[in-house]
Amino acid sequence: MSLGLAERKKEKKERRLTSIREALGSRSIVLIGLMGAGKTAVGKRLAARLDLPFIDADSEIELAAGQTISEIFAEHGEPYFRSGEAKVIARLLRGGPEVLATGGGAYMDARTRANIKAQGISVWLKAELPVLLHRVRRRDHRPLLNTGAPDAVMRELMKKRYPVYAEADITVESRDVPHDVIVSDVVEALVRFLDDEAKTAPRHRGKSE
Repeated sequence: MSLGLAERKKEKKERRLTSIREALGSRSIVLIGLMGAGKTAVGKRLAARLDLPFIDADSEIELAAGQTISEIFAEHGEPYFRSGEAKVIARLLRGGPEVLATGGGAYMDARTRANIKAQGISVWLKAELPVLLHRVRRRDHRPLLNTGAPDAVMRELMKKRYPVYAEADITVESRDVPHDVIVSDVVEALVRFLDDEAKTAPRHRGKSE
């Protein structure tokens, strides 16, 4: 590849990334999905590529509570945790644009879904059961997995949550490939979503006038 061609390709790539940031405005890119879907790993790389801050909602919750998520679950229970989670995510969304990785149960809260719809673009990293199990078995800090056999727990979570996750603006398959491949898939999906949004926006304005 000639230097000139390489430079043009690099400039084209930079223009696309700039156009994504401009189209976002103050909105955040919000990654949703089950534990093990790769939200943090993909989110960090996506944020770096788009030159946006990366925020992990679970880390922010732990910081605000002064406890780990496992400790919050054990001491106060899941409803208490979910209430605090919704408040923290609402606060984080007001600080956009950013790439925000959320916990697996966050999107199940109707208030959080509405906040994300209003102030962000939701991206579901959808993974199949074998991929999720392979990833979550490497770690032992998942409170919901302490309640039974991981495969049974994950199957139940998929059954309950996937129909709700399907409401996300964008769905990208999370699979066993390098994280940068998934990041590229997300970028391509964002370009298509924002292009479609730009095409339909004038018609919406015309109807409301």
